Amino acid sequence: MERTHSNTDMSESSPVEFPSAEQETHYVEEAAGVEQAELEVAVVDEEADEEEAVVIDYAQLATLIESLLFVAGEPAPIERLAATLEQPPAEIERALVTLSETLQHRGIRLQRHHDAVQLVSMPEAADAIEVFLGLDLTTKLSRAALEALAIIAYRQPITRPQIEAIRGVSSDGVIRTLLHRGLVQEVGRLETAGRPILFGTTPDFLNYFGISSLEDLPPLEEEDIQALTERIEMMEAGATETDAGN
Repeated sequence: MERTHSNTDMSESSPVEFPSAEQETHYVEEAAGVEQAELEVAVVDEEADEEEAVVIDYAQLATLIESLLFVAGEPAPIERLAATLEQPPAEIERALVTLSETLQHRGIRLQRHHDAVQLVSMPEAADAIEVFLGLDLTTKLSRAALEALAIIAYRQPITRPQIEAIRGVSSDGVIRTLLHRGLVQEVGRLETAGRPILFGTTPDFLNYFGISSLEDLPPLEEEDIQALTERIEMMEAGATETDAGN
């Protein structure tokens, strides 16, 4: 005998329950939350992929910097290199470290003066270069000029009266010589009575002594630094008393 389902059987079965409006709203919000979370994860993953993709080849960047410095007629500021190569200054600094290490095995060096860099010949080649270029090897600096230059190098920026206070003699002549040789330059004025000129060293100063930066200067003994400071302070105190008397 075949089984049949009567209306009575249907009426006796459990009724179908439909979600309420409140439940439907909850389900929709829950689904939307899942979609938003998945979207946020996708965005984070995409950003991570982009960060991983931006890998700077410092060797290649150093090569580009070397090319720019080769054609530059003067020390190139770090900011200009960064703007030209469309890289942050910090990345240029890292590439300069790579370049400096590479050049240690070649005949040129990377020289830095404050926030600018340039390519120069290695110090060991100075004699050969002077002969090759026919430079006058007899034009050496006098002892007085070297003394004044050392004071400027270690105390820069410094004024002529401050230099004379340390040396104890007039320094007009030696400063003119150093300016003419391009070893020092005017870097500003001291904001005090008369606004005296401040002097500092130049990139040619580094070339002359075969050093890469001012940090390569041999350190002064503590007593030498103290002696220089005391002489300048005495000079400035005397100048103040003279101004007060007038």
